[in-house]
Amino acid sequence: MKRCITIGIIIIICFLCQTTVFHFIKLSGVVPNLLLIVTMSFGLMRGRREGLLVGFFSGLLVDIFFGNVMGPYALIYMTLGYINGFFHRIYYVEDVLLPMIMITINDFMYNIIVYIIFFMLRNKLNFWNYLSDVILPEMMYTILVTLFFYKLLVRINLRLKKTKEAE
Repeated sequence: MKRCITIGIIIIICFLCQTTVFHFIKLSGVVPNLLLIVTMSFGLMRGRREGLLVGFFSGLLVDIFFGNVMGPYALIYMTLGYINGFFHRIYYVEDVLLPMIMITINDFMYNIIVYIIFFMLRNKLNFWNYLSDVILPEMMYTILVTLFFYKLLVRINLRLKKTKEAE
């Protein structure tokens, strides 16, 4: 129960930071995708089920506050969290390379799927402009924030594991 509450608080704090605080420190007009970092991190650290659940609730928040319909972002985050869970078996706490590679791939895939669903299907076909103005700057900013934020999430996860083992 403590783990669920802690993860819920992390998701809410990341959502609030992503939608408020980081809008004051935009780089190239984009903000980092903190919810994707959380989804990727818990998918790697805890496995497919945890990645799926964290992704679902992260995407649900985005759908509730910014979506026109309920579900697309929840499905995107949920799918990415589940896929990250497959790498749980080769994940080591000390390893930073795997999370950096995964967040790069995740952010790229996230933005490609968002482009397909929200732009391409509406006949807005200027992909190269979207790639250079949104995808690449957001990827770089998210990777930079992941360097610092991921270590905090690892510490929280280790503390949750120790608390569970002590019980």
